[in-house]
Amino acid sequence: MISLGPIGLASSYPDTDDAAIVADEAQRIESLGFSTLWRSGNLAMLDTSVRATTHIPVATGIIPVDSVPAADVIATYRSLQTDHAGRFIVGLGGAHGARPLKTLNAYLDALDDAGITADSRILAALGTNMLALARDRASGAYPFLVTPSYVADARAALDADKALAVLLMVMPTEREAARQAAATPLGFLTKVGGYRRNLLRQGFSESDIEDLSDRLMDGITAWAHSMRSRRASRSTARPVPIRWCCGSSAPTLIG
Repeated sequence: MISLGPIGLASSYPDTDDAAIVADEAQRIESLGFSTLWRSGNLAMLDTSVRATTHIPVATGIIPVDSVPAADVIATYRSLQTDHAGRFIVGLGGAHGARPLKTLNAYLDALDDAGITADSRILAALGTNMLALARDRASGAYPFLVTPSYVADARAALDADKALAVLLMVMPTEREAARQAAATPLGFLTKVGGYRRNLLRQGFSESDIEDLSDRLMDGITAWAHSMRSRRASRSTARPVPIRWCCGSSAPTLIG
């Protein structure tokens, strides 16, 4: 069973191909004591992050199975297992075709055949069927844009020994600045079908989503003037992605 720890951090440079930037960030995150580093599905930069650090687990959030062949994931995993065993957590998702469950199951079959077992991987999951797949064929699930109530329900849907890693957008500033900071990423993400449908399932209205209402902001993000860091230069209104890992008992945050 993988251990994600209590608080992790999602990379601030998910799209870069600059290995020096990626390595420096990974080393800083490890030195600050975060329990897990979450990166995008860029396997080359994932490899860089693992090799630049000594002990922090590095998870992908996510490897899109529609565009990254399982063979590439297998090759990267095997290479890292030689010198950094257990530190690459295979985070998968992004099956957007007509039969996403079939697509993901076939991908997981390929990983099984290569010896990448369920306890080495975690699935992006929002709906009931995907949560069940994460329970049955992975070490757990990691959702995004969800409320505390959703987290409680998802925790109940997973077995007690499964991980629940919740990505949380955190803005250490007052409401209006937080809204402005969140507007661009949320404006994009809430138009993605799976996220939007899940927000509606959680009880938000179309107007909540379109207008980024206070109810929506309070439900799926964390913001507060009191959260300002002593480091004034870091207390900008830029959203900081935090991942919160909810195990069988106390929750875990990954940022």
